[in-house]
Amino acid sequence: MRAPEFWTKGGAVAALLAPVGAGYGLASRLRRAWVQPIRVPIPVICVGNLVAGGAGKTPVALSLLTAMTARGLAPQALSRGYGGTEAGPLRVDPARHDADQVGDEALLLAAVAPTCVARDRAAGARAIADAGGEVIVMDDGFQNPAVTKDLSLLVVDGAYGFGNGRLIPAGPLRERVADGLARADAVVLLEPDTQGFASKLSAQLPVLRARIAPTADGRRLAGRRVLAFAGIGRPEKFFATLDSLGAVLVGCRAYADHHPYRPSEIDEILERAESMDAVPVTTEKDAVRLPSQVRARVQVLSVAVEWQDASALDSLLDTADLGR
Repeated sequence: MRAPEFWTKGGAVAALLAPVGAGYGLASRLRRAWVQPIRVPIPVICVGNLVAGGAGKTPVALSLLTAMTARGLAPQALSRGYGGTEAGPLRVDPARHDADQVGDEALLLAAVAPTCVARDRAAGARAIADAGGEVIVMDDGFQNPAVTKDLSLLVVDGAYGFGNGRLIPAGPLRERVADGLARADAVVLLEPDTQGFASKLSAQLPVLRARIAPTADGRRLAGRRVLAFAGIGRPEKFFATLDSLGAVLVGCRAYADHHPYRPSEIDEILERAESMDAVPVTTEKDAVRLPSQVRARVQVLSVAVEWQDASALDSLLDTADLGR
């Protein structure tokens, strides 16, 4: 399902659901208090957030995997494999596994570094250590207490922030903001910072500013008629990016995050694009969920994280004792 509008604006429904949200928050706090985390013999870097839905965690995790490799380390990614049927621990093989089995995010991670999917994060972390991984980059799992983290980064979308500030289901928060910030080592603030989070958060934690930007090949879409479709946390951000590139948006189709595309939906999108003399364009995350036989007919907009101060990121990574 897509995030309800009241998660952003609040209102009567959010207020009515607030007691349920309080119960959700209490259950989360009790879980973290009762579970004894394991420590694996290699560093664990967790990339998480405080809200349900997309905040840019996976692009940040991909950037960290690249940074670890540049340091001469052998990083491996750990993912829950959301949306996939495999419980794991399982080493992802993009040649054999698809999004129905391991989830879309795991396939993106596996294109950059060895990736393990595991619903049991502790078992997954052990499997990576046993397989010779030198550092684990955990995509999501900040609220999961099963594994001790050496470095925890909270990704905050500067345009969305924490929504209406209420806990699920009254709002998008997975836990209280104060609780999450207390356990984090730094915030990755994704521009644009329309709500002034840099000044609000910098008094509590280091703030690394960055943006998710299209790669150079995105310029090929300038001036072209585009039918855009996306099933991500906030599809409107994808549509805005295409518009900023100069693409002529003749249609936009928004689906729920991790949406499993049915053949009939893809056929309709392709036929509609052809009738409008437009090219169908989607995200990398959506592309891996498309049937293999139609991927060549859809263009993909690639993105990457651009750090405002890469040296600040390097200094923060130094604190994780990655060479141990």
